[in-house]
Amino acid sequence: MPKKKNRSSAKKRFALTAHGHVKRKKAFKSHILNKKDRKRKRHLRRSALIFKGFEKKVRSMLEA
Repeated sequence: MPKKKNRSSAKKRFALTAHGHVKRKKAFKSHILNKKDRKRKRHLRRSALIFKGFEKKVRSMLEA
């Protein structure tokens, strides 16, 4: 029986919380930052939870 592999891309992008929810980073924080104001960039630093509809799919990509 072959080993079941998890997705390396998902492993780098998502993390599970203690309660089993899936955590993600926010988009639009990589470049062209001089036109975005301080407040917007500060809020983009925070992590967010993934949309409930995608949670099952992402969790299946993470489990090995």
